[in-house]
Amino acid sequence: MSSVSKEFLVGSDKKSFDKEHRRKLLWNIGKYDAKVVIGKHQYTNLDLAKLRASAIKTKVIHNLDKHLVEFEAAFTKRGGKVIWANDAQEAIDACVEIAHEFNVKSAVKSKSMITEEIHFNELMPKHGVRPVETDLGEVIQQLDGETPYHIVTPAMHKSKADVAKLFHEKEGMPPDSTPEEITMHVRKALRKDYSEAEMGVSGCNFLVADIGGVCLTENEGNAIMAIAYPKVHIAIVGIERTIPTMADLDLFWPLLATYGTGQNVTVYNSVTLGPRQSEEYDGPEDMYVILLDNGRTNLMAQPEQRQALNCIRCGACLNACPIYQSVGGHTYATTYTGPIGSVITPHMRGMEKFKHLSFASSLCGRCTEVCPVKIDLHEHLLRNRRDSVDQKLTTQSERLSMYFFKTAVMSRKTMERGGAGLKNFFISAFFKGAWGDRRDLPKMAPKSFNKQWQDRFKTKS
Repeated sequence: MSSVSKEFLVGSDKKSFDKEHRRKLLWNIGKYDAKVVIGKHQYTNLDLAKLRASAIKTKVIHNLDKHLVEFEAAFTKRGGKVIWANDAQEAIDACVEIAHEFNVKSAVKSKSMITEEIHFNELMPKHGVRPVETDLGEVIQQLDGETPYHIVTPAMHKSKADVAKLFHEKEGMPPDSTPEEITMHVRKALRKDYSEAEMGVSGCNFLVADIGGVCLTENEGNAIMAIAYPKVHIAIVGIERTIPTMADLDLFWPLLATYGTGQNVTVYNSVTLGPRQSEEYDGPEDMYVILLDNGRTNLMAQPEQRQALNCIRCGACLNACPIYQSVGGHTYATTYTGPIGSVITPHMRGMEKFKHLSFASSLCGRCTEVCPVKIDLHEHLLRNRRDSVDQKLTTQSERLSMYFFKTAVMSRKTMERGGAGLKNFFISAFFKGAWGDRRDLPKMAPKSFNKQWQDRFKTKS
């Protein structure tokens, strides 16, 4: 068992029995669920929209090389620069080189999970660059020294009182500050950061191949300002975020809004085609797009599981998952959490280290049910489990337990031998650790159903 797996078990136990943590999480998810129901009303045929989105993304993944080259040609034609990064280190090295070239001391950031993936906030200060989060949820998390708790709602686990307490301790605000007062305080501070930052950094919701467009969707307007104010902008993008044409945004933006926040469409949606042109009044003078692999091609090489790259990062599967609702986001110790994180992380960061995430599931199928691009998430979790066994990543005790269990259940005579006492002994010996300290092990009945049937009707099996 890896150290990450052990930490997951300890963290899961702690968070699952923290009633206040679960109350906050379920309250926020309940608000989300109510809004999504309203958001879906905009569709006359929601299932058809999901089928179309799934088909488009699947086709893109199968022809990803073509679409990425098409994007690069269109983006560079307007003066943009594209950098291909094989892993997180290459992406950070590129950011550092750009920062040094333009003498960057601070960078304003929009909400971006991919910058969390490459540890941008942790590593850039070592090279003299101060990263400043500008999304309100990310500001809260950065102030508290925490990573995002959720891929859409970074501070989902915090109540209004928690946030007020944080700003009282860190910013000297009154302990009973309202959300409106805290927002205005952050807004005032960020205005100064925007005006002084030499560089803006963002992720990307969709990369439009035919026009070379970098698309961002948001509700606060901070991402647009991160592009418009600084002289240099870097968009760090996972290679799978590509869609073929501008027309496809008509399908994907409403789906992302509906399943991400329960809106018909988010407040601000922008498409950036590169650095500022001669006839334009704002925007960066230099713009870079870093196309990041970082294990995505490992997943693409798996024919059965590559469908997971269709994900548009709406977060719906996290909100639907009973495991996420119990253990929360930080317990996963990964950038991408919940069902989608459990599917993709073992391929992107190593099956041996992260295989346990695919076993942390009830397999209820709710994640698959809510996915707007119809990813068969629970099936992929099962395939990951199979792959971890095929790669002999299980422990010797697990292999022995399953061998004897299989041998027993494949034969009625073997199952009937030894009586209930012997069976209960083996269950206790082999499965007690996996079953957990907080649950009683099942007890075998003195007589099996098969034996009771024989005794009652005097038949032989």
